[in-house]
Amino acid sequence: MVAVRRAIAPLLLAGALLLTGCSDDAPAAVPGTTVLSTSVTPSSSALPPPSSPSPSSPTSPSSPASSAPPASGKVVVLDPGHNGGNGAHPAEINRPVPAGRGQTKPCNTTGTATNAGYPEHAFTFDVAQRVGKALAGKGIRVVYTRQNDTGVGPCVDRRAAIGNEADADAVVSIHADGSEAAGATGFHVAYSSPALNAAQGEPSTRLAQTLRDTLRTSGFTTANYIGGNGLSARADLAGLNLSTRPVALVECGNMRNAAEAARMTSADGRQQYATAIAAAIEAYLAG
Repeated sequence: MVAVRRAIAPLLLAGALLLTGCSDDAPAAVPGTTVLSTSVTPSSSALPPPSSPSPSSPTSPSSPASSAPPASGKVVVLDPGHNGGNGAHPAEINRPVPAGRGQTKPCNTTGTATNAGYPEHAFTFDVAQRVGKALAGKGIRVVYTRQNDTGVGPCVDRRAAIGNEADADAVVSIHADGSEAAGATGFHVAYSSPALNAAQGEPSTRLAQTLRDTLRTSGFTTANYIGGNGLSARADLAGLNLSTRPVALVECGNMRNAAEAARMTSADGRQQYATAIAAAIEAYLAG
């Protein structure tokens, strides 16, 4: 969660985003995906990004080049918010890191959870894997900012750097909110404002609008408690401020809302979110 964060505690309920491994129904990693995450360790030493095989060609040798999907060959970075080990390492995730615009922010947070205890980090990791599987099936190279839901971090500045280093055509950070406001419900999409570079201008606002429009036409309701018309201009989010690539952050809904919590907790519900997000990314890349 970004808009409302629970206090960091050594005993995290399940371990976010932006996330124990994900639930048993989570899809496994698929060819065409890459992990470039750097988890935070208690010693603050950075781990080298794990290596992975080069993505396979999306078309067979006998297929004409013109038959490739419009977005084939593009690179998308998926950033599932938070991580499952964050709660056990408060000193590490509270460590200040650059957040852009002269600000610093904690390295990361634990995220939020439903009232029944289903954590944001598990939700975001599962949804990101599902989105990645759909995109990889269309010939899109997918890079994740973290490879599991049991690590610590990576820090928010490192997450932004992964998208920059991958020269991503789109970076999408996946979160869920935890608003305690009565009746708070719905999704919203955050983007950097005012823009700090060209990528944060029209490309990022178009990505945010495409995500908003596709989620809405997929049956999701825009937030009634934050932003306007499903969009939220932000100057305080490190992942947006530090990006030099088109970037947007999706708060899929409010985990404290009973109806949205039920949807996020179910495998079918998470697949609905993933299908909509993947379709939005494809539409953006084809635009």
